[in-house]
Amino acid sequence: MSFQPDDDTRRNLMAAHEKAAAFLGLVCTGPAVFGTSGTTIGRRAESVWLRVSRNSRHRAPRPTGQGALGAEQLIPASVPRPRLHNTADWTETGWFYQADVFDLVGPTVSSTPDLRDDPGLDDGWWSALKDALAGIAEAPSAKITLRRTWVEQVFPKYLGIPAPAEVERTTGHGDLQWANLTTGPLKILDWERWGLVPIGYDPAVLWVSSLLVPEVADRVRVEFADILDTPAGRVGQLIALAEMLQAVDRGYYPELAPLLADRACGLTGVTPPQVTDPGFVRWTMDQQQS
Repeated sequence: MSFQPDDDTRRNLMAAHEKAAAFLGLVCTGPAVFGTSGTTIGRRAESVWLRVSRNSRHRAPRPTGQGALGAEQLIPASVPRPRLHNTADWTETGWFYQADVFDLVGPTVSSTPDLRDDPGLDDGWWSALKDALAGIAEAPSAKITLRRTWVEQVFPKYLGIPAPAEVERTTGHGDLQWANLTTGPLKILDWERWGLVPIGYDPAVLWVSSLLVPEVADRVRVEFADILDTPAGRVGQLIALAEMLQAVDRGYYPELAPLLADRACGLTGVTPPQVTDPGFVRWTMDQQQS
């Protein structure tokens, strides 16, 4: 499924990006890159990267200690990421816009959140990722990523089991998928969702995003076994699986559907309800063939 915004959104984001560049005194070159959410646009401006995002107006202003600005202020400097140099926010025609100027970084591991090929990441890259997650866990945060009410809804709907009585949390990135990680050296991108996440959720998201490439999915499990193979880490895995099955239900990642269902059943002993729905099965097969 395409992650590209529609034509009206593209025009709106392009205009917002040009406005931000003029205000910040930047001259942009090269092609525009739209984020996987369809609500962000980025473009090179000499030695930096200008990223502009659009949200509904009620999101203004930026919450204190959250998002890219909060990460710049609170995440340890040892965590590899593009550093934030400047910001600009404004509201216009019902939208809230955020412009951020970051370090320019190398290519991401994948152009999409899910992995399709083995990128051949070396031992040093994996070690750097483990150290980075440990560093993020040291940062203070008050924001809850993936709230309890959402967990209570998705567990019975997508896993066929009740929600866990308790979800242990730690500070995490909140969107640790392959389009948010650079190859070499490692940099972690897109800090909009960072906050208190379920223990094991970050590596579990990377794991479920790797299931089409078994050797990489296995590597994730080996590298983060000390977290994933714990009771709290099991809950983190189930939350990541439920979230991805919800994404499948909304039209994303149809090729992952049977793999996600198999892993969920392996952890719970219950076949996910959506997988037993004949309409859902037919729709998934049609998506895979289209």
